[in-house]
Amino acid sequence: MPRIVVVGGGAMGSAAAWQLASRGHAVTLLEQFEPGHTNGSSHGSSRIFRLAYADPFYVALAARALPLWRQVEWESGRAVLSLTGAVDHGPVAAIEALHQTLGAAGHAGRTFTPAEAQERWPGLRFDTSVLFHPEAGRVHADHAVLAFQLAATAKGAVVRHGVRVAELVRLGDGRVEVVTADGETVGADAAVVAVGGWAPTVAAAVVDGLSPLRVTQEQPVHLPAPDALAWPSFIHHPGVGLLDEGGIYGLGSVDGVKVGFHGVGPVVDPEHRDRSIDPLALRRVLDYAERWLPGADVSAPTATTCLYTTTPDHDFVVDRDGPVTVLAGFSGHGFKFAPAIGELAADLVEGEPGARRFALRRHPS
Repeated sequence: MPRIVVVGGGAMGSAAAWQLASRGHAVTLLEQFEPGHTNGSSHGSSRIFRLAYADPFYVALAARALPLWRQVEWESGRAVLSLTGAVDHGPVAAIEALHQTLGAAGHAGRTFTPAEAQERWPGLRFDTSVLFHPEAGRVHADHAVLAFQLAATAKGAVVRHGVRVAELVRLGDGRVEVVTADGETVGADAAVVAVGGWAPTVAAAVVDGLSPLRVTQEQPVHLPAPDALAWPSFIHHPGVGLLDEGGIYGLGSVDGVKVGFHGVGPVVDPEHRDRSIDPLALRRVLDYAERWLPGADVSAPTATTCLYTTTPDHDFVVDRDGPVTVLAGFSGHGFKFAPAIGELAADLVEGEPGARRFALRRHPS
């Protein structure tokens, strides 16, 4: 039975452990922090799930993830995904592109005028064109990580928290060896490295030429709303009423309506980042909410911080180099794909080719 060590117990590493254990591999998952920690990119109560992309590749990948989310829910006994639908609004051309790509892939979608949309979802105001698609909603991030790990351990995986990896060594016989900060050695036939914001140091130390990764500290905000759990997920695309380059995302959750700008935070070192709340960034979100989210209470915001790790082209890194498979660069839009990424990781470990656009060695032209 092949022995696989997975370094990193966030969404992607845990999904990979689940998929590998399901295929009969002897899996050991090592996570440096304790369960439920808030140090990385996989914590909290809400992430958007949606199929609406203008790129057919990502529509297909999200569609593949949907039944896998249901599978891990069934295997773990934990509810993770709630389908509330989602709305995209903004420039007509952008919304039409989403609608056309969804339709070409056989997925439902319906366009509304801003007035029609606000009548249906009075908590939001809308821009020039609105697309609703029902195969969307939210994933509870903390529950998802736990569900992957429960399902993995049920298949025989060993999940160990509080184990920091000091070094990952390639052995001459094609295997790998992990050395922990406590001096323990864990040998394996292959390794999956899924360490989020630590990838620029941990993964880059064992893989030459890794695509550039940018790690930032982002600051989403939760706003109270009496009907938060009924809200659709929403994306406000820039270009007309919203002039911000990155766009705005939001969704309901048990913590209220979560809203944030996409990828605008400062570059940080995950080991030494300042988690203090930036009042100017908070003010920007509240200014947006006052104009566009009449159903949310801007007088009682709760701001949090998290890590974003992105590549220059915003495609992911899902690739293998010898016995080492690297999963990285998922922040901003990757969480929804987690169970499908776990499947791709297991394929790579077993020798299958990866997607060219997820190659390890990609560099901006």
